[in-house]
Amino acid sequence: MKIGIISDTHDNLPMVQTAVTAIQAEGITHLFHCGDVCGPMVLEALTGFELWIAQGNMDRHSILSGAAVEILGRNPLAWIHKPMLDGYRIAVLHGENEEALSNLIASGAYTYVFHGHTHRRRDQVFGRTRVINPGALGGTRRQSRSFCILDLSTGEVRFIELSG
Repeated sequence: MKIGIISDTHDNLPMVQTAVTAIQAEGITHLFHCGDVCGPMVLEALTGFELWIAQGNMDRHSILSGAAVEILGRNPLAWIHKPMLDGYRIAVLHGENEEALSNLIASGAYTYVFHGHTHRRRDQVFGRTRVINPGALGGTRRQSRSFCILDLSTGEVRFIELSG
């Protein structure tokens, strides 16, 4: 099973749409957003996925939760998600709370911990836990834009860099 992981979209709709098109082209139906969605227009681009969204430091307003229910029919936003998927325990959070991130990693209870916030790609293993940050699709920092695809059956992580 392949899953998509995106983060820090910051309302950059063109990059979100490009990433979504690439993810859909792989037949992926499960998508994790590691926070900093910012506005409802990004949610509209994410319809059609089984979706988990970690609330980021830019997602604190209640408008986003209300828009999620209206657009998606449910509210997939939470500070931390802890789903079991295809037999793997996953934790998803934004990562601005470094203590919470460190505790999830150190617990050894998760096969994968996904986070964002730093806007930097990351793929590291700590004990039995693999930590992945897909990079950012938006924001004001001068950097490349990226997301990643994780194949749960093989463990392969592909970071896809976007131009523009």
